[in-house]
Amino acid sequence: MLRLMQPMSAAFDAKSWLGQTTTDVRDAFARKRRVMSFGEYFALFSGDTARQVRSAAQYVRDAFDHFGTTTVKTPRGPVTRWKLFDCPWDGGKDGLMGQEEVQAAVYRLVSNFAREGRTNRLILLHGPNGSAKSTFVACLQRSLEHYSTLDEGALYRFNWIFPSQKVARGGIGFGGGGPGGGLELPGAVDSYAYLEDEFIEAKIVDELRDHPILLLPRPKRVEFIEQNLADEIRGGFRPSHYLIDGDLSHRNRQIFEALLSSYHGDLAKVLRHVQVERFFVSRRYRQAAATVEPQLAVDARSRQLTMDRSLSSLPPALQSLTLYEFQGELVDGNRGVLDFADLLKRPLEAFKYLLGTVEQGRISLDVASLEIDTVFVASSNEGYLAAFKELPEFQSFKGRIELVRAPYLLDHRIEQQIYDAHIRSVSAPESDRHVAPHVAWATALWAVLTRMKKPMPEKYPKGLAELVARVGPLDKALLYAAETSVEGFSPEQVRDLQSGLERIARESDSYPNYEGRTGASPREMKLLLMNAAQSPKFKCLSPFAVFEELEELVRGVTIYDFLKQEPLSGGYHENRKFIFQVRDRLIDRIDDEVRTAMGLVDERRYIEQFERYLGQVSSWIKREKVRNPITGRDEEPDEEFMNEIERMLDVGSGGGRREEFRREVIAKVGAWSLDNLGHKPDYEQIFPQPIALLRESFFGERKKQVRKINEDLLVYLVDGPSQMLSDAAQAARKTIDTLKTRFGYCDHCAKDTILALIRKRYS
Repeated sequence: MLRLMQPMSAAFDAKSWLGQTTTDVRDAFARKRRVMSFGEYFALFSGDTARQVRSAAQYVRDAFDHFGTTTVKTPRGPVTRWKLFDCPWDGGKDGLMGQEEVQAAVYRLVSNFAREGRTNRLILLHGPNGSAKSTFVACLQRSLEHYSTLDEGALYRFNWIFPSQKVARGGIGFGGGGPGGGLELPGAVDSYAYLEDEFIEAKIVDELRDHPILLLPRPKRVEFIEQNLADEIRGGFRPSHYLIDGDLSHRNRQIFEALLSSYHGDLAKVLRHVQVERFFVSRRYRQAAATVEPQLAVDARSRQLTMDRSLSSLPPALQSLTLYEFQGELVDGNRGVLDFADLLKRPLEAFKYLLGTVEQGRISLDVASLEIDTVFVASSNEGYLAAFKELPEFQSFKGRIELVRAPYLLDHRIEQQIYDAHIRSVSAPESDRHVAPHVAWATALWAVLTRMKKPMPEKYPKGLAELVARVGPLDKALLYAAETSVEGFSPEQVRDLQSGLERIARESDSYPNYEGRTGASPREMKLLLMNAAQSPKFKCLSPFAVFEELEELVRGVTIYDFLKQEPLSGGYHENRKFIFQVRDRLIDRIDDEVRTAMGLVDERRYIEQFERYLGQVSSWIKREKVRNPITGRDEEPDEEFMNEIERMLDVGSGGGRREEFRREVIAKVGAWSLDNLGHKPDYEQIFPQPIALLRESFFGERKKQVRKINEDLLVYLVDGPSQMLSDAAQAARKTIDTLKTRFGYCDHCAKDTILALIRKRYS
């Protein structure tokens, strides 16, 4: 029987809802002061002058500062991260992963421009394709969009309002109109800013978004700004050069002068035609945030406005003027950020005008010169930049360009965040295509391995040089990711490498072919993930499907430049070999997960064993006795127990080496405790390698048992529980449930995982 739907009106009052919505919009409009008279704006300007006279560069810097900073640890040392690139206003969507040094470089440049009061150089982000240059600019422009909606980020422009004749003659006595009153202007009508459309003959909107304060005579406005901001200016604040030395745009100056003549110099009567309007930065509507694509088009142009019949009702004083409106990306980006995407792909003649535009803040057109206040950002890949540097004209540009390098990421943990976000964005909630664990991790690690550059041992002190000479690409990638367990190196050697890691990471900074310039692009890896998700061999998006796609990718030597690099000793640039290295580490990971899911021993046992060892060692160092928990008597530290643990940890058998190791572990606990006062030591964080070795030692003694359980798991997943003894089937089901609930597997990817594990580890 069909269930009839209740009428919406019974549960939902559409009229009431719409009425409340319109009220909310109206209240928000008034609260944000979207429209006001010039007098009201001047009152606001007087009380908040510093914010109102910010240059575009100062505005961008304030947006950086508004969202705050945090400090992050990187292979290149601690760096500042600006939180605006985490896009907190949009739940982190499409944020920038890594690239903290690019953030710092741009912030420094914008701060310099702010101190000068103007932007006189172009910021050119350069790096390999897919190194997040466009994402950087998009985050910056999006942050300005959000910041401009806040009270501290309010921006204003003005329009010209020309009323009907009965209003102009004072017929309806329109007096001031808006909320708050503000500075009153003499005359029959204080302001036309709040006139309804039926009383307006013509309205001219300023597409350049001229600042309203430019309507005041320059000497007066400069005097007012300098007096009102005397303390701030002494402290280093610089009002916008555009407001101190600039002027109204060509059309606004024409209208202003015509009205001033018509009113015989009565400025108050001119200003009543001014409607000050708040505007918001918008990429979609190209308002103070625009992108110039690498097409063959002029970036600014003019169109005669007075030929438009809709403006035939302009006052007689204006009808004799030839007015123009201005269009193009340079106009759209005024008072914000203008992005030149892939600037150097354009023919040189197409952007030569930037020499004067950037340095002087002025666009020269046939009919007028336009003054703009804009932060100029551009991007280019390394190939086009290298070719540009060879041109004779580069010498003219280099003094007007600030180069900021944007390399590929070298920490696979940060790279993994890119692919995790990509997988989330392309996986529909209703999709039956499950994502297996470790997909993004395996993809990221392989991509980072292709970018590793072989270090030059001769650049390091002797002791460190010997270790650096042994570092392969996988070792380097693990060190960059702050891993403390690197195969082939003792804990002490890993510690020595980590102490010199910043020097290693910065070794190639001065090279043309710096580390991070070549390698797999995140764009290519995202496409590879999409292809892996469509693999007919796997019912999930599986890391093993990723490996098959990588096998196909490394055959494209003629397609990808990084595959053309000659392999070097130590395993560098051996891109196919990297697939096997990542697969081996994946097997280690899933082996650990499957063994943990088996529940053969409580995981706390490893840590408890190590805690007991530390207690014995602490007493041994202090030459104290230890209370036996069974007998209650004080005894000497258990040397046999300590030796057994040290054997599992592969500590040298020599007495001197063991004594040194014991003192080191106690020192590590002490150092951690000093940095984390009041917290119980996290031994898994402090000693990841020893804890892992203890775990390996336990399972090494039970390898046959582990193999048998893996085989039972495979039988359960392939043939079903009916082919097994009930006890074995129950144990297998429990293990698989743990794999699913704790580690994120499903039946399909669990079967693929266990099959690969048996083949590689337990065959």
